[in-house]
Amino acid sequence: MQIAKVKGTVVSTQKEPSLRGCKFLLLQLLDEEGRQLPEYEVAGDTVGAGVDEWVLVSRGSAARQIPGSEHRPLDALVVAIIDTVTVENRLLYSKKDQYR
Repeated sequence: MQIAKVKGTVVSTQKEPSLRGCKFLLLQLLDEEGRQLPEYEVAGDTVGAGVDEWVLVSRGSAARQIPGSEHRPLDALVVAIIDTVTVENRLLYSKKDQYR
């Protein structure tokens, strides 16, 4: 899994029928210090994440292990909204502090 920040949404009215009802997010990947990497990714969202939230992204066949996604052509799926990230006893990110 990878940590990413939600930068926006991707809307597609014409898509593979199995993707109907699937929300897509534009994610910017983060490094171990929370710095934004130059890579962006589009991922399906099953947890209702919003812009500026940090999320966990599952990729490849693991993204299709979620019930309802088994037969969807997804290779990236947001599977969790992050509350906190701690690195070496240092709080790197807190969702609660983000909205202060």
